[in-house]
Amino acid sequence: QVQVVESGGGSVQPGGSLRLSCAASGSIFSIRVMVWYRQAPGKQREFVAAITESSNTHYTNSVKGRFTISRDSANNTVYLQMDSLKPEDTAVYYCQLGGVTTTFGPPQDYWGQGTQVTVSS
Repeated sequence: QVQVVESGGGSVQPGGSLRLSCAASGSIFSIRVMVWYRQAPGKQREFVAAITESSNTHYTNSVKGRFTISRDSANNTVYLQMDSLKPEDTAVYYCQLGGVTTTFGPPQDYWGQGTQVTVSS
């Protein structure tokens, strides 16, 4: 079945940059949407950014202009380029692959394991 692996998290100072990657493997025909969420301690999971199969992008207002989501469809990989990072960006970041079509059964959603992003001085 489908496996999803996240990478790229770490610790940076305010104003720094990180690029998160989320790669899916398995017998995948298509992925309708790729989404990044984040969850800080004591807070609910928050939508960050999404990119559709047709490359339409969406961002939450707090990251607009600072983060860029992109995809490499040939490798079933989604990226989140994070620039001008702020302490309030500190969270565990999760990728979600929505509407994944495989040989088996109806479309399903898959989640990455999460990667920690810490922004502090």
